[in-house]
Amino acid sequence: MQEKKQIKALFCINTPAQAHTWRNVIENLIRKGHKVRILARDYGSTAGILTNSGFQAYTFRPIKKNYLRAFEIIPHLYNGLKVSKGFVPTIIVGFGVDAALIAGLLRKPCIVFTDSENAPVQHFLTKYFASVIVTPRCFAEDLGKRHLRIDGYKELAYLHPDYFEPDPSIFHELKLSENERFIILRFNVFDAVHDIGEYGFSASDQSSLVRKLSKYARVFISPEGPLATELEEYRLSIPYERIHHVLYYAQLLVTDTQTMATEAAILGTPTIRCNSFVDSVNVGNFIELEQKYDLVYSIRNTEQAINKATELIQQTDAKEQWAKKRKKLLSDKIDVTQFMIDFIENYPDSYKEYKARSNKL
Repeated sequence: MQEKKQIKALFCINTPAQAHTWRNVIENLIRKGHKVRILARDYGSTAGILTNSGFQAYTFRPIKKNYLRAFEIIPHLYNGLKVSKGFVPTIIVGFGVDAALIAGLLRKPCIVFTDSENAPVQHFLTKYFASVIVTPRCFAEDLGKRHLRIDGYKELAYLHPDYFEPDPSIFHELKLSENERFIILRFNVFDAVHDIGEYGFSASDQSSLVRKLSKYARVFISPEGPLATELEEYRLSIPYERIHHVLYYAQLLVTDTQTMATEAAILGTPTIRCNSFVDSVNVGNFIELEQKYDLVYSIRNTEQAINKATELIQQTDAKEQWAKKRKKLLSDKIDVTQFMIDFIENYPDSYKEYKARSNKL
């Protein structure tokens, strides 16, 4: 049997969710003797997640002004070329146009994973420069001849039962008695390029949620941005890397973010997603999670979302019902981490194999 060649992979990571997505893949590639370098945007807890995973990452600061965010591709490219100097990657892996353009400049193959339909400009560029674009099968757009669909979400790369085991000690960290009911509210800061002009819960909506839901369970708020002074007492004060244990044991998540809604649904927690993307952008993940698995409620109107949350928290058997739905979802999906390891390690033969298999479906 021919010995597998060593690969040298450059990972471009921009967000905490992306850091979580790739950490098991990176760890396994390194364990198998491959070389890895990581270029990370110093955004939120991205760098912290990578450090806590035992990785050294080359970081750069993001542009803070929303209207200038589109120009952030310039430091992306500069730092990508800088990190590659002396390393000479054989393959580049990422989530968007930055990885694709760096690969184009270096004339190296590039694997991009995306699940965000609401990024038309990025998709336009990515599909011309990436060697392959991997998406969930439910992705609502056609990204061209290099588009490969798989039966999985990026969140399964770190929340599949093979990689995630819930830790009940989280109740102690939250200063709760064992199995005490609690609710998580997650509020977005809407500072990404594709978030310009979009919105979620207003300050008054946030106060209304707390006021109504705190009658039924403890409420914790996980904000991406500033929080009103009167809501500070509800702030969730735990390390970010512990958030998935919180989500697993929560009775309910109410959020205007995207990724955390998918995470909670995969973990079997009743989830309400409310933002301006609902009904205006076809997001395949949420269409499938709502219509096929009944794990998420996507509601555009904030008042209706608050009423639905109040209704759900009063259903004492909701967690048991969601556990059954979660089991059905997991039985339908693949091990995304193992797929990505095999795909990266065996590229380009893996692309030909999976593309042929996908075309038969």
